[in-house]
Order: sequence, then C-alpha cells, then structure tokens
Amino acid sequence: MSDNAIRVEHLGKRYHIGRQQAHYKTLRESLVSAMQFPSRWLKGRKKQDDNTFWALNDISFEIKKGESVGIIGRNGAGKSTLLKVLSRITKPTTGRVELYGRVGSLLEVGTGFHPELSGRENIYLNGAILGMRRAEIERKFDEIVDFAEVEKFLDTQVKFYSSGMYMRLAFAVAAHLEPDILLVDEVLAVGDAEFQKKSLGKMGDVARQGRTVLLVSHSMNAIEQLCNSCIHLDKGKLKEYSSDVRMVVTRYLFGESDENVDQEWRNESGFSASTIFKPLRLSLSTESGDPLKMPVPNNQGVFIEIEGEMISLDPSFTIGYAIFTEDGNLLYWSYQTDTPEKEWPKLEKGRFIIRSKIPERFLNEGVYRIEMIAGLHYRTWLLEPGKNAPAVYLTVQGSLSDSPLWMIKRPGLLAPVFRWEKK
Repeated sequence: MSDNAIRVEHLGKRYHIGRQQAHYKTLRESLVSAMQFPSRWLKGRKKQDDNTFWALNDISFEIKKGESVGIIGRNGAGKSTLLKVLSRITKPTTGRVELYGRVGSLLEVGTGFHPELSGRENIYLNGAILGMRRAEIERKFDEIVDFAEVEKFLDTQVKFYSSGMYMRLAFAVAAHLEPDILLVDEVLAVGDAEFQKKSLGKMGDVARQGRTVLLVSHSMNAIEQLCNSCIHLDKGKLKEYSSDVRMVVTRYLFGESDENVDQEWRNESGFSASTIFKPLRLSLSTESGDPLKMPVPNNQGVFIEIEGEMISLDPSFTIGYAIFTEDGNLLYWSYQTDTPEKEWPKLEKGRFIIRSKIPERFLNEGVYRIEMIAGLHYRTWLLEPGKNAPAVYLTVQGSLSDSPLWMIKRPGLLAPVFRWEKK
C-alpha cells in the first residue's frame, strides 16, 4: 500500500483573461468556419493564445502521509489555485491529482458554508461532506463550539456572522472533524492574536496526530514552526520542494545571492516628506561603510545610515528608524533624540548624514524591514512607521551564540547574549 497522501502529476490550470467564455461549437461548425475564413480562424486562435494565463504549469510532487507542508510564493504564484484544485473546487486543465483519504479545507471566508444555514447546521453539513456519520460529528460537536467561541450565535444564520466569527467556526470545523488531509489557506489573515495562536496550536496538534497538513501562508514564522517540508511556487511553476524548510524560505525571501536584497533606498522619485525635511537615502552597511553580505550573522554589527535635507528648522524635529519582523510586528524604533540632548547629532539647514548601530548579538534569526521615520515630537508624523515609509531589508542568520547549547534559532523575537557571573 502506498504511503502517499497526495500525488500530483503534471498539473496545470489555465484561465482565459479579458473575455467571456465563448459558446461551444460543433465539430462541423468549426471545420466550416476554418475553411471559409482561414485567416480569421488563425487570428482568433492567436488572440486566444495571447489571452491565456497559466496559474499552474506542469507541477508534479508527492506528499507522504503525516507530513506538514508549507506552500510559499509571491502573490499570483498559484498557491490558492493549487489548494482549490486539491480541494476539488477547481478542475485542472492538464495533469492529475490523487488524494488518499478525507480532505478538509479552509480556503477563504465563506468556502464550504451555506449562508442561509445556522452555525449548528453548517457543522453537520460540513461533516457530511467529509463523509462522517452523525454520531462522529456529535462526538466532536462541543469541542468545535468551544474552540470557535460562537455558542451564543450557534443557531443564527451564518450570513449574519462577522468575518472573525465565520473564520473561527470554519477553522474549528475543518480542524476538528478529523480529515486525513487538511488544506489551509492564510488562516492567520483574519482574526485576533488569540485566535491566531489557537489556530497555530491546533494545526500543530493535527500534524502530531499523523494527519497531512498543507498550509499556505505569508508568515514565514508559521511555516518554519509548523512544517517539516516546504513548496515554493513561482509564477505557476514549482521552483523548489525540500524538507529543509529554512533553506527554502531563505531562498524565497532573498534569492540565491545577496543581489536581490534591497539594502539601500534612494529618493530617485523626488518624494518629499514635508516642507521641513526631505529624505534622500536609507542604507545598511558595515562599520567601514561597505555593503552587507546577506544573510548577516548575529555576531556582526549593522549600521543604519540616514541621509536627508533640512529645508527649515524646527526644535521638535526627530528622525530615526523603525524595525519590523517578517510578520509585520513592530520590534522597536530608535530616534536620534533618544540620548541626552547634549549628545544629539546637530542638524542644520542643508544636507546631513547620521547613522546608528544595531549591536552584535542582539537580533534573532529572521527577516526584518527597516523603515526611516521622522516627525515633529508629539505633534505630527512626517514619515509614519508602517505607512509606506522608505524601507530596506535585513536578514540575520547564524552565530547566535558561542555556547554549544544555542546553535539554532532561539525562542523569542530577540537573541541577546549577556554575560553572567557568580556573586
């Protein structure tokens, strides 16, 4: 007996862009049209080919039972289309898919639920679709309701649910009704932090129970925590599939070399923050000013350099940087006015360059977005963090400690090394 949970062979999915689906012609009509108007027929074929888009193109892979596989890629890479094909929502254009076992899926808010039915009725409906008997569903019913936290609204039609309630119930049903294969698309995109934490924990439980999990996510932390293999899709093609999840994630984020890493932003478009200040450059470098070689080891200091132009002076002006994790969470921000006033870099009218250092043995392994921020203190933002401010990217990997006990990524957002002594 095969130990495969999923087998995909030469899978392709084609869409036609920018035109309505033409009505079907008989073979006789097509032949007559081709003989009477050959040039028009050939022109029509050419136009159709130009408007063809392959969301998936000749993809083949096998997934073993009990594997947890992350699927990553840019927007439009084909991730969601792949899950829809595996869920039998979308029919493939070419190739074949073999699934061994019951499939539960959570693809997007609304998929698989009937809006006119209540939450209670949808639980039983989804269980029936999975091929479960009523007794099996009832055995899991209370656990599903507790997880989803929708007990008060259980007999309300789900069309009246908020998106968060909808997602909680949909995820609870998909994860608790014991499918052999669980397909999840961006479950972390909706819901509060507590729900996201519960969802990650439940997916981990499902994986540890020996079921197969496929997770599409833009959260690289979630992929690394939950998955023991990773698929990288790029423009509809399978670029990489490996059990070395971190390697696949690193190549996805930064390519094969450091050439794709944006270590410098220059104001080439003439963007101006205000009539007070104009940003000119944000860059990352070594202490000597040389470009960084990515990924940067944790034991190497990183210098953040800001170049700008003061158009007019304001005593409340402050400038610095904000650093975000790969999940978009603010790690911290730092200003040139954080120290005692006598130590501030003096800014005068005209161009200036200031820099600050991220110390060695401070950041954990991961990917960071560093944004230039500026404002008039307690008055207004000029460059607000998280609002399309100038940004560069930094990846940190390895050299977390000289200790033989900490050779891999450490728990937590930071990985500082502090000295201890016996008193």
